[in-house]
This record gives sequence, C-alpha cells and structure tokens, in this order.
Amino acid sequence: MAGSTTTLAQRSRQSSPGRRALAEPAWVRGLLMGGAILFLVLFLILPLVVVFVQAFSQGVGVYFDSIKDPASWDAIRLTLLIAAIAVPLNTIFGVAAAWCLAKYQFPGRSLLITLVDLPFAVSPVISGLVYVLIFGRQGWIGGWLMDHDYKVIFAVPGIVLATVFVTFPFVARELIPMMEAQGNDEEYAALTLGANGWQTFWRVTVPNIKWGLFYGVILCNARAMGEFGAVSVVSGHIRGQTNTLPLHIELLYQSPGTYAGAFACASLLTMLALVTMVLKNFIEWRHGRAQKKVA
Repeated sequence: MAGSTTTLAQRSRQSSPGRRALAEPAWVRGLLMGGAILFLVLFLILPLVVVFVQAFSQGVGVYFDSIKDPASWDAIRLTLLIAAIAVPLNTIFGVAAAWCLAKYQFPGRSLLITLVDLPFAVSPVISGLVYVLIFGRQGWIGGWLMDHDYKVIFAVPGIVLATVFVTFPFVARELIPMMEAQGNDEEYAALTLGANGWQTFWRVTVPNIKWGLFYGVILCNARAMGEFGAVSVVSGHIRGQTNTLPLHIELLYQSPGTYAGAFACASLLTMLALVTMVLKNFIEWRHGRAQKKVA
C-alpha cells in the first residue's frame, strides 16, 4: 500500500505543468527564449541605442550645446517644476484614496475605484481638451478667470492640472492591493495600545507600505516628466514659457537643422527611463528581502 502511494505521488509530480514544461525539447526552449530576446532587442533595446547614436551623431560638442541651449534649459526647468508640483499632490491624494478604498467598505466604492482607473482608459489628448473646455477663453469658467486675470490654459496651472490627471492612478493603484493584503489588524492593535490616528499612520501604516509608495512615486515622476499628449493640448507651445521637455523635443525634431538637438534632449528622458528601471528593480529587491525576513 505504501509503495502504491509513493508511485502515485511520483506520477503526480511528473505530470505537473512545471515538470512538463521542463521536459520540453531543448529546441523548443531555445526557440521561445530566442524569440523573446529578439523581440526585446528590436522593440526595446534598439530604439534606446538609436536615441544615443543620433544624439552624438554630430559630435559631443553639438550634444552639449543642444543641452545648454537656453530654450532647452527653460524646458528642463519647467518639466522639473511640473513634476515637483504634480508628484507630491498625487502622492497625497494617492495615499488618501488607497487608505479609503482599502480600509473601508461603503456604498459607491466600486465606482470610486473605477474613477481612480479612469486616466488609464481616457486618452491624454481628450483629458487636455476637457480642461480647455472648462478653463479656456470660451470655456465654462474661462471667461470669468480671464476677467479676473487668472490664466490656466496656455500657462503653468493648466500643465499642472493635465499632468496631475494623467498621473493620478500610479500611486493609488500601487498601494490599494498592498493595503488590502495587509488588512487592519496592526492598526487596530496600535489604537488599542493607546496610539492616536496620526501615530498609527506614521508608525504602522507607512512602514508597511513604504516600498510600494516609493515604487508608485517613481513611476508617477517618470510619467509626469514624459507626458506629451495632455500637456500638448493645454500648453499652447509657447517657447521658453510653456514648452516642457517632450514638447521641446518635438519642436526641435520638426525644425530644420536641429535634428541632433532633438535626440540630445530625448537622451535625457531616456536616461530618466533607465534610472527609473534601476530604481524599480532595486525597490523590488529590497521589498523581496523585507518579506523574506518577516517570513
């Protein structure tokens, strides 16, 4: 009877999906791996290499002259300013939304989750047009704003609004499943021991979500600095005033004689993407180590 049980266990292990996958012929595994690597090289690695090759195609001097151009610096400063405003706002709202959705059950919760995901489904161009409809000169409140000398569209406030809209889900969407998985037991324990709500948040909740929060902030920052569609609609493309770095790259690309300059500025965004990937992998590694220590 024992021998029969052992045989059945061995057959079960041998027939499991993992065992069958490992038993595939070597040429099948090689074909799959080769196809995946070829796809990555053609559609991910090669475009990144082309950006840097074109950026330095006219020499290192032209590259740095393009970066040091006053219009480029204006675009870089504006991009950093927009990210410095939009990312903290989305961090605050994202944490609040995640806390609300993960810790409480209430009527309309599913609708709120759908609204959080809305920027993922709506085209950035459409979101920009909506802001023009509301805050533009002929918009619902645009005329009143103009009469009181408040300018939103074709100015920095409009760019901030558009960027906040398209980047809102990144922090919230990273934290909601993490908070749901952790539950409320630790917060209840802290409150039972005499901690107030603020102390519970900073000493219990934040340490538990810090790696997910960092990950969401990094992705939010990368998207904020690289956003093109919504910003293009609300900015007005005013050189030196409302041109962010992606808009400046488009302007250089379409202007004669500044082709290399466009790729030089594009290399800055490419390096931002690479840094984002490194930070993402580092955070995932640290988070994995932290989970192993807890286990």
